Amino acid sequence: MTRPTLTQSTGPAHSRILGLGVMRGERVVTNDDIAGPIDSSDEWIRQRTGIVTRRRAAEGTDVLDLAEEAANAAIKDAGLTGADIDAVILSTVTYFHQTPSAAAILADRIGATPAAAYDISAACAGYCYGIGQADALVRSGAARNVLVIGAEKMSEFVDPTDRSISFLLGDGAGAVVVGASDFPGIGPTVWGSDGSQAQTIRQTHSWLDTRDKGAGWPTLRQEGQSVFKWAVWQMAPVAQRALDAAGVTAEQIDAFIPHQANMRIIDQMIKQLKLPESVAVARDIVDTGNTSAASIPLATERLLSEGQVSRGALALQIGFGAGLVYAAQVVVLP
Repeated sequence: MTRPTLTQSTGPAHSRILGLGVMRGERVVTNDDIAGPIDSSDEWIRQRTGIVTRRRAAEGTDVLDLAEEAANAAIKDAGLTGADIDAVILSTVTYFHQTPSAAAILADRIGATPAAAYDISAACAGYCYGIGQADALVRSGAARNVLVIGAEKMSEFVDPTDRSISFLLGDGAGAVVVGASDFPGIGPTVWGSDGSQAQTIRQTHSWLDTRDKGAGWPTLRQEGQSVFKWAVWQMAPVAQRALDAAGVTAEQIDAFIPHQANMRIIDQMIKQLKLPESVAVARDIVDTGNTSAASIPLATERLLSEGQVSRGALALQIGFGAGLVYAAQVVVLP
């Protein structure tokens, strides 16, 4: 018997970001508010990180609430409804249920059922991971419109006395809708990981230790100098590879939107990439803090809302963090 030839789905040649929506934590937390327990000061935090304030969610707000607000705003911005969404990809490391996925619950909340829905755990690179997957889903014909969300309530994992990472962290969510385009709107994704450095940014202990050993609530830690060197010296070449893969130069982009990890990292990456002064650089970390998977869409929204770039601008975005994982691509802003 001759084996039948399978029919494979095909889709449009190109995809792009159709709409953007964000939600920042409701509370503004200043450096003075958190400096005491880490024996620090407003000046020290500003010099080390560039952060003046960070946004944190109210006690009764969870990561799904943040994601829902951002998702609805993105769908509206795209001129669509929840019923037009075929797939929901939610990147988060701060959702407290192993199963069912946060994405499935979110899909129901926004009226996207029966959209495909799944979570991804790629920390600060998660949004860019999601963009790469959404681009592939649309161009393969597997989905028409894909909702990508980065949402985190990092304040749930803050140790107020920790001087390595906790004072950096904020809460928020950013979402986009990716759909078909008559021009290339998302360049190739350059991504990867290095699990040999998993301890560089980590949860202090497992949930099993909390249950079996009475270890208490786990929080986050990082090896600051190791992370700084890795981000500056290894992520700038990744960003350059994303430019090369998209067939553009640093002089041709309008904006650089890196993960909002630390202002010193951002400044060093600009030097490594030799970005011209004409390129707008996202610095949302000053007011919002480090929001992990949410930081790139949040920073994108600020650039657009403040008029630093216009819709349709060409932007290089790169996420990097715990894993260690990374992803970058050039996109046309919605």
